[in-house]
Amino acid sequence: MSTDFDALARPEIRALTPYASARALADSAGILLNANENPFPSPGDPGLGLNRYPDPQPAALIGRLADLYDVDPERLLVTRGSDEGIDLLVRTFCAPGDAVLIVPPCFGMYALSARVQGARVVEAPLVERGNRFDAPGDLVERARECKLAFLCSPNNPTGNVLTPEVITSVCSALSGRGLVVVDEAYVEFQSGASATTLQHGHPNLVVLRTLSKAHALAGCRLGAVIADPAVIGLVKRIIAPYPLPTPTVEAALTALTPDALATQAERVALLNAEKARLVEALETIGGIQAMWPGEANFVLVRVADAAALVDEAATAGIRLRNQSAQRGLDNCVRITVGTPDENRALIEFLENRAA
Repeated sequence: MSTDFDALARPEIRALTPYASARALADSAGILLNANENPFPSPGDPGLGLNRYPDPQPAALIGRLADLYDVDPERLLVTRGSDEGIDLLVRTFCAPGDAVLIVPPCFGMYALSARVQGARVVEAPLVERGNRFDAPGDLVERARECKLAFLCSPNNPTGNVLTPEVITSVCSALSGRGLVVVDEAYVEFQSGASATTLQHGHPNLVVLRTLSKAHALAGCRLGAVIADPAVIGLVKRIIAPYPLPTPTVEAALTALTPDALATQAERVALLNAEKARLVEALETIGGIQAMWPGEANFVLVRVADAAALVDEAATAGIRLRNQSAQRGLDNCVRITVGTPDENRALIEFLENRAA
């Protein structure tokens, strides 16, 4: 079934004339007297031409990301991290009163972006089953009333991965009525394929990617929205004129070279091995009441007193994340996998605390 994405967007978005920046109207060749830039480089410029505005959607960066994600370039929009992608999608498609689905416990920005826009938040909570969390049986039914459905896979903070069958069932339920957004911030750590492989059969499926996690560029704030070109065109109407700073683009281009990608793959393998070592140690340490390893670069555990654990770890110079405020995660703590030395220090701290 084809989807009229224009009809799904807010009428204000369809009616507005997008702002056209100087760099969007003309490239950076020739004598540049069209953008009110300072013609002299800053003394603090390391040679990047920071006195000039950057390309709003750099072709070289989009090309490398399209190759990395195995998608057509016209299906890709680069953003200031996945956070901006989430916000843009909600603002483009949700008017006050529209419904947005979340599957808690999950990343808090989905609900926050929805509520800022005046949208209703519909929850379909994950179901705890032993050492994993599964999608609820009524997920599709709860999604039917929603304009956007946010699915995080692997999920933060539980680490569970949604099956292709679950994702496509929600896509089918919202076909012609709404978008399904799969946030794949941690996908490089999982064993299965990306949800982008499902997009050709489900044009209302949107995938979010980021360079913050596996590619170690959290400080650069660079993400991507991968979607039908019509969705990309609508979201482009409200994106900031120059979303990506020049240093961010340069760092990303360097991180996406063949040599850098090979190093990244080695480090992901190391992190996965370190995670296995951490999980093995946690299984033997007293005071760990439950554990959910998941398929990301973190482990979720339940203890008797999460606040006390986090405070004591901070005193020892180790920062952990208390997840007790999340639905169904009373006294749960999320532990990010660090370097071998950092993980060793964590294990020693937990062993001494339990002794």
